[in-house]
Formats: sequence, C-alpha cells, structure tokens
Amino acid sequence: MTQRLAGRTAFITGAGSGIGRAAALRFSAEGARVIVAEIDADSGRATAEAVQAAGGEALCVRTDVSDEASVREAVAAGMSRFGRIDTLYNCAGGSRTDDAALCDVPMSVWDSTMALDLRGTALCCRQVIPCIVAAGGGAVVNMSSGAALRGAKHAHVYAAAKGAVLSLTRALAATHAADRIRVNAICSGRINTPRILSRTGPPGSADDPERLAAQIAAYPFWIGEPEDIANIALFLASDESRMITGAAIAADGGRSAY
Repeated sequence: MTQRLAGRTAFITGAGSGIGRAAALRFSAEGARVIVAEIDADSGRATAEAVQAAGGEALCVRTDVSDEASVREAVAAGMSRFGRIDTLYNCAGGSRTDDAALCDVPMSVWDSTMALDLRGTALCCRQVIPCIVAAGGGAVVNMSSGAALRGAKHAHVYAAAKGAVLSLTRALAATHAADRIRVNAICSGRINTPRILSRTGPPGSADDPERLAAQIAAYPFWIGEPEDIANIALFLASDESRMITGAAIAADGGRSAY
C-alpha cells in the first residue's frame, strides 16, 4: 500500500507532546519526513528520536512560534536538512487556566494567549507557506477549537484567538488556492493530552463529576485522544482531502452542532 505522505516533508509545531507528537509519529508512519518544531528542546528531541526509532526521518529544532526570528531559523534548518516543506501543521497552542470573561481577565492573559495561539499560527504560515509554494503546493492544517464555533463562557480570550485562527484559515485558503495549497482548520473537543490531564485529571475525576457525566452523556464523542486529532490532520494533509479547503472540521463530539 502506498504511504499517503511519501516523499513529503511536514513542519509540525508543538510536536514535543500531545497532539503534535501523535501527528509527528502518524505522519512519519505514512512516509513524511518530520521537522519537530518545539519550544521544549528535550521533549522535541524525544519525539524526533521516537520517529527515528520507528524507521522515519526527523529533525528537532527548538522553536518559539511567537518569535518570528525563531520560526524563520527553524524553517531554514528544515529546508537545509530536507530541501523542501510540503505540509505545515500548526499544533502549538492552548488555553490558560486564568482565562476569564473579557471584563475580568487580565490583559497579560490576553497578550500571552494571542501570542501563542494566533501570532504563532500566523508566523508559521508566513514563514512556511513560501516553502510550500516553492514545492509546487501542499497543505496547511491549523488547530482551532470547538470554542471558536460555540463560544466559551469562561474563556473569552481563548475563544477569540481560536476564532481568529478560523478567519485566518479561510483567508489563506482563498489567497493560496492558485498556488495549489489547501488550508483547513480542526476544531477539537476535549483531548486527553498531558497538559489537559495535568489540570483536570483523567475523565471522571473533575471537580464537578456530575456535570462532567452529564456532558459525556449528551456528547459521548466529545473526549478524545491525541491520535484521534492526528488522524484528522493526516487526512487533511493527504491527497484524500484534495477537494477540501477553507474548512473548519468540527471534531468536538457534536457540541457545536446540538
């Protein structure tokens, strides 16, 4: 069977853990060479070593996605090593526990969240898309959130940042269709990444277990694993999704639908 990403190179941010790590392993298993762009050099190296141990090719580059110089250097290192980049998966990002309603949240939370979730996505697109153009086309996958589709009562900053990622995704899709680049976003539900589990514990251990149980009863597909999202990203990066661009793929168990 032909590997779906054979001969391609993927630049994956936040690939040291969680969804990004799962994507690095999944993309590599489908033939991609992987640039692990991760601010935590130790976890990034661990992912690269795991890819290599499984028979793949990977390069770890310490990358602060909110710093354009850092992103530029990471892209240059990837191009020097592999000669091309065909796929960008913007996975670095996340919410903060001190996010709150707009009238109450400290502006420092606004600034740091926007720097990571929105600026980071924008800078990586800004630096990587020219490489994809030079490669003759490819795919960009941005991580948004179900919060961008339905709002988030107690996390206004995260909802705003991820909503902006959706708008940026659509604008990029329109601009780069002529370059044969597809740009899509994934709007995920709760995913059991190490970061989320460190805050909330495993499913069923929340501060309000009755509320969580009611949510799971109404939305039994809402909670997923990193591999679930990595599989969606793989589909969007592959030619199997060649008719899909400018889309917001809801992977939130139906919470944005009903």
